[in-house]
Amino acid sequence: MKSRYRTYRRASSQFYLLDSVTGKRESLRTSNPREAARLVQARNDAHDQPAFNLQLARMYLTGADPDGAKRTWQDVLTAVIELKHGPTRDRWSVAGRQKALAALLHRPLVDTRPEHFLTAIKAGTVSTNIYLRRLQNFAVDMGWLPTPLLHKRQWPQPRFQPKRSITAAEHERILDAEKNPEWNGFYRFCWHLGGSQTDVASLLAEDVDWNTQTIAYRRRKTGTPVVLRFGDEIADLLRNHLPVQGPLFPRLAELHEKHRAKLFNRRCRLLGIKGVSLHSYRYAWAERAMSCGYPERFAQAALGHNSKAVHRAYARHAEFTLPPLDEYERLANERKILPAGSRGAAPIQVPASAPFDPGVAK
Repeated sequence: MKSRYRTYRRASSQFYLLDSVTGKRESLRTSNPREAARLVQARNDAHDQPAFNLQLARMYLTGADPDGAKRTWQDVLTAVIELKHGPTRDRWSVAGRQKALAALLHRPLVDTRPEHFLTAIKAGTVSTNIYLRRLQNFAVDMGWLPTPLLHKRQWPQPRFQPKRSITAAEHERILDAEKNPEWNGFYRFCWHLGGSQTDVASLLAEDVDWNTQTIAYRRRKTGTPVVLRFGDEIADLLRNHLPVQGPLFPRLAELHEKHRAKLFNRRCRLLGIKGVSLHSYRYAWAERAMSCGYPERFAQAALGHNSKAVHRAYARHAEFTLPPLDEYERLANERKILPAGSRGAAPIQVPASAPFDPGVAK
């Protein structure tokens, strides 16, 4: 029987593999004739005797890694969870209990085919897609998989539900309806600081520096330090309505994040507000910052984002209207702003009475 694969050599002295059925060519990455002959023989054997070669591969794998032939995706998941901490560990544990992953978790890595991944992704949700990709990447990085089973170009794109920020009008409605002073102050802090619900609920009075009028804390999720200046409304809350030591929101700090989220969703449902969550306050802060021309690097630091891409995803729905160019030039001339490229020139003092607004928010 004629072999499906054969080799040929190019002027570069490298050997190449030719598939006589599809015509596809690929480099064998060797110029040694004996190595090339062994590689093409292995490819032909794999095509002619797939069951035998799978068993042979298991034998080789067992020699290199005693647990390799019997390692399952449950073992990969367990290894990942052991490296996580706090809320991230909890999210991974919940992800591992998805019904869409049940059939896959007990399958050995060496017996897994790309269609097994596609079946799980089709039966699951967006989180199934995301966590399964992370499991595969972890297995490849650990050397438990020689190559990805499902390559990036074939991986289905996750389709997220639309996310939006909470509007100023919706925020005011929530404040008017919320009579509990602790919850009311919590919503105000979320609006002005843009922090995640757990970070805001965990703030301490000791995090406040009155000399610089700042609040400093580290994000629970990433450990990123965040330093924010606060205005008059937050200052009034801190002076007159919140504890002067210990947790600023003592009862909310003891609640799990899912319970805080449920209580907020109940409040929104009673008011007929749809499509928002506590996380919408972070989107709102990012969009407000972009709409008024707040420098991106400051907004990114204020929200504790390590990546510009993540920050821009939060602010992607911001709307603003740029002034006409001639109006922009007139305002710039009135303020005597230095033109672009004038490096080394001494800065010109601008009177505080000369207003300048580079963008008018809709």
